[in-house]
Amino acid sequence: MRREKQFYRRLKTLEEARRIFFSRFASLSTEAETLQVRSALNRILTRPVKARLSVPAYHAAAMDGLAVRASSTFGARPEAPIFIQGGSGAVPVNTGDPLPEETDAVVLIEDVEEADGRWEIREGAYPWQNVRKAGEDMVAGEVLLPARHRIRPFDQGALLAAGVLAVEVFRRPRVLIIPTGDEVIAPEEAPERIPAGTILEVNGQVLASMVAECGAEATLARPVPDNRDRLREAVTAGFSGGYDLILMIAGSSAGSEDYTPSLFEEIGELLVHGVTVMPGKPTLLACVGDRPVVGIPGYPVSAVVGFREFVRPLLYMMQGTFPPEPESVSAMMARKLPSKVGVEEHVRVLAGRVGGMMTAVPLSGGAGALSSLFRADGIVRIAQDVSGLAEGETVNVECFAPVEALSNKLLAIGSHDLTLDVVASMIKERSGGRITMSSSNVGSLGGLFAVGKGVAHLAGSHLLDTQRGDYNRSFIRKHLAQTPVALITLVHRWQGFLVAKGNPKGIQGIRDLARPDVSFINRQGGSGTRILLDYEMEKAGVGADSVIGYRNEEYTHMGVAMAVLSGRADVGLGILAAAQALDLDFIPVTRERYDLVIPRAFLADEKIELLLAVVRSKEFSDQALALGGYEVHETGREVDLTIIRA
Repeated sequence: MRREKQFYRRLKTLEEARRIFFSRFASLSTEAETLQVRSALNRILTRPVKARLSVPAYHAAAMDGLAVRASSTFGARPEAPIFIQGGSGAVPVNTGDPLPEETDAVVLIEDVEEADGRWEIREGAYPWQNVRKAGEDMVAGEVLLPARHRIRPFDQGALLAAGVLAVEVFRRPRVLIIPTGDEVIAPEEAPERIPAGTILEVNGQVLASMVAECGAEATLARPVPDNRDRLREAVTAGFSGGYDLILMIAGSSAGSEDYTPSLFEEIGELLVHGVTVMPGKPTLLACVGDRPVVGIPGYPVSAVVGFREFVRPLLYMMQGTFPPEPESVSAMMARKLPSKVGVEEHVRVLAGRVGGMMTAVPLSGGAGALSSLFRADGIVRIAQDVSGLAEGETVNVECFAPVEALSNKLLAIGSHDLTLDVVASMIKERSGGRITMSSSNVGSLGGLFAVGKGVAHLAGSHLLDTQRGDYNRSFIRKHLAQTPVALITLVHRWQGFLVAKGNPKGIQGIRDLARPDVSFINRQGGSGTRILLDYEMEKAGVGADSVIGYRNEEYTHMGVAMAVLSGRADVGLGILAAAQALDLDFIPVTRERYDLVIPRAFLADEKIELLLAVVRSKEFSDQALALGGYEVHETGREVDLTIIRA
């Protein structure tokens, strides 16, 4: 059956799309509702609020002491005290007591003494000294809080103190989130083994929580199949049910079963179909009646971009205010980053302060890489008329977390190993969350280069010197001659061939990779595993062109293991721990040393000191051994580099 090809019908730049969308709904707001002050935290006022009572409502003593008429104490001093008869002109008071009539000051309790019905005053007072005057804090009738103000905890205290018990606020916008697709099911309904072609619906929860962060209320509907009538019914029922905004997940692209664009041309107005931003190009903007609809792309990163650029600002506008600007920081790009001209690209990055300089490290992964979102510290926007960013270029990072936290982050760039995740978790736990560590997996050589350029606190490395049979030291001599480093052993581990359970292809060694019935998954160039593979292939006389899949690359051992588990490849070279994690069979090739390369200039850094304390702890060794495939007898030992520097 021939399927009709569709196209993006209203493709706009991000700036154009935002202008069209927000100008169309500029006057859209929710109506006012009255709430008790105690329930109004974070709600936005529709109009100014005035004090009903003055605070204090009466003149009150600000200190413990003696209430007096100030003029009666003039001239009093320790060597020449004044005596006042007790009674209406001299009354003991405690902090907060109403000031008695005919008094206008309070003498501190330590400056008076009672004797024979008289008060000896050793320090004179001036009018209204140590007194909180009526209305000193707030005056009845004055404006306490302006319109469009978000109520904070101390605002609630001030309102209640001023006798204001209820306020008028904007009603929370109600948002209906409709996942779409025949292949989509809720995670709670998924079988233990997910059938091929089935997608767990998780975008809806992400969007619902982002809606809540904007002060709105979200309802997550059950997934709706790719059926025009069912989709139309869901939208119509949503607006009939009183929702202010509908988000439709997926179905807005240009595929043959993406009905959303034509549906909104039929029942409303299609404002924008496609935005020149990546990820997020399939975003759709429409109007049904007088209410907005946003078609959210199905890929997780695209979904977040579409929400952040269009939905978040709209929800704040509907409550009479603007979204808070994200914290941002200037940073230096750790490596070159190409970009496609004609598309504004939003790049997820790790960020951290290395040697006093903020560094941004791009994260790999496309629009479907949900992990790149929870790992990222922020985004860098690349304008659509720019072909990329140069290494060392200064960029602006829009942060997902407080900028202050980035100064307490360790950046590890280099080879991937599962125990680095253990180290990161223990660092965060031991510091109470104050110090964190993030890793960028670019291979061992890439890690050494990053250390040499000063854009990483440390690198993981397992580079085999095929002439000496040693690890890392000759490469440090070659690439880090100008950067004094410490080489700390993290673990010893086994590298070998990862194959499916039962080894169905009967793979025994390196020569089997050249068989025409065997497909291979490789690691990226510059990784220690790739160097090991090439060494073993050279010894065995196996050429790269004879290995099916030699140029198919993954950046982590778990990526290799998953490729084998999923059937994308028959075999890959990786560590035993990855095989055990995914229940694969393992054919040993070699035992290797995996080290941490740390600039000596950072050894006195609090963060590095904590990292080394973690690495040298029994708890870390126990957890590494529990993963399987690791040896820890030299863990934490500093490797002597003088042998090769002589």
